[in-house]
Amino acid sequence: MTRIYLADAKNEERSALRLLILDLKMDLVGEAADWATTLAQVPINRIDILLVDWDLLPSKPDLALMKLRKACPSALVVVLISHLDARQQAALSAGADAFISKGETPERVAERLRIVEASVLKNDAISLK
Repeated sequence: MTRIYLADAKNEERSALRLLILDLKMDLVGEAADWATTLAQVPINRIDILLVDWDLLPSKPDLALMKLRKACPSALVVVLISHLDARQQAALSAGADAFISKGETPERVAERLRIVEASVLKNDAISLK
């Protein structure tokens, strides 16, 4: 079962994503509302996927994601982005493996999570198009 850690400051968004993850039969191994807790808990939970809100990352997301990569090198990082703009490229450039827009329908978010999960299971690159 794919192990996911969810990091988002907004409780309502975490709740919606939690239900979606559980509905997809993925193992939600932890949640956090801040970056410090995320960085502390992710390595001990042996995650496959970190689903993290862009706004939760510190002011230097590239350094934050580099620390995460050192702590959990095999995890795929999927960044949740509120607005579709240059932030997408910034997220990918900062070390994210993929991004998902928070404006997507639940069905589309589920589809994208399934694609990421398939990449984990195949140990392959992610292609979210």
